[in-house]
Amino acid sequence: MPNTQIIIRTALALLAFAGNSLLCRQALKATALDAASFTTIRLVSAAVSLAMLVLVTRRTVPRKGDWPSGLALFAYAAAFSLAYVQLSAGTGALLLFGAVQLTMIGYGLLRGERLVALQVLGLALACAGLVGLVLPGLSAPPLASSAMMLAAGVAWGAYSLRGRGAGDPLGATAGNFLRTVPMTLVFSLIFLAGAKLDNLGVAYALASGVITSGLGYAVWYSVLPSLKATQAASLQLSVPVIAAAGAILLLGEQPSWRLAGASLAILLGIWLVIQNKAPAKAKA
Repeated sequence: MPNTQIIIRTALALLAFAGNSLLCRQALKATALDAASFTTIRLVSAAVSLAMLVLVTRRTVPRKGDWPSGLALFAYAAAFSLAYVQLSAGTGALLLFGAVQLTMIGYGLLRGERLVALQVLGLALACAGLVGLVLPGLSAPPLASSAMMLAAGVAWGAYSLRGRGAGDPLGATAGNFLRTVPMTLVFSLIFLAGAKLDNLGVAYALASGVITSGLGYAVWYSVLPSLKATQAASLQLSVPVIAAAGAILLLGEQPSWRLAGASLAILLGIWLVIQNKAPAKAKA
């Protein structure tokens, strides 16, 4: 793939990831749509759009993916929406992607990977940033919503780990999204008493599902083979920054010193971990 196409596709995918945070926050803040309905509309529309993409490009129905990955994907999407009822877009994106990266780093440590001194410093810095962001205070985000977004990040990290090395990322992604449909329908039934539909909110959810989730993930997976693992991880660190800037410019959210300091600590810490050469696994 030519470098120009790689750059354009990568930029579009990162904008899509940030767009998910902006669309969800705006739908739940500015319209009457509830979190469970947003989740269901997002996942179902993404599943349909990805299935159609596979059908058109492969002339076959999606048959790949698996139920554990579908469950991790659903858990991420449900916790993501519930958290954004109270979190700002920038704070939510920072917590989400911080938790994603720390989950994947933690998995590596459990598998026997060792960290050099700078990586240990980076990991400690990132953890301190997360703790500092959610510590009680006037500008602290709601603790329950923060915990929900951290759970969403863990689920997305687990989903990403399960999807590494997939022979057909697009087909597997479509299959996994299709598997979330029965789960999210049950989820909506549980919250049926509080369900509220809103035309503008539904439009935001559809945009999140079809464009920033369905097409966004398809574009990202198309460019991943052209990126090194550390490049892909580093590029994703730009998403909270893009989301925070978009929230300030488009949603009128106010920046805070707490968010700025936590962002610097978390992003710098994770960057130190993923940029340093990964050491060999410890012998059993």
